[in-house]
Amino acid sequence: MEQTHPPIDPSVMQAAAANVCALLKVLANQDRLLVMCQLSQGELSVGELEKLLGIRQPTLSQQLTVLRESGLVSTRRDGKSIFYSVANKQALAVMAVLYQQFCADTSVETTC
Repeated sequence: MEQTHPPIDPSVMQAAAANVCALLKVLANQDRLLVMCQLSQGELSVGELEKLLGIRQPTLSQQLTVLRESGLVSTRRDGKSIFYSVANKQALAVMAVLYQQFCADTSVETTC
């Protein structure tokens, strides 16, 4: 069964395509994708992310900065700890689709 959608203004389509490309460009890095995978499950501290993912602190900080500057994650400080969480609903939706396609099937040999 074919879905029909109302026509979309080409300028709206171009703006949407630019936004999607920007999101996918940020996610097209293995470390950032792993961070987003973990954060899609809930808020975590930098130390927790480092332990869970095995990404060394300097690299992790660099990738978290990219995610924060892109508006994909937000931070919360509690004492000396900084906690990160997903701040972008579109990114969370993309992560859900990626999980469903690549991680939900236990016969697939990938780590998410």
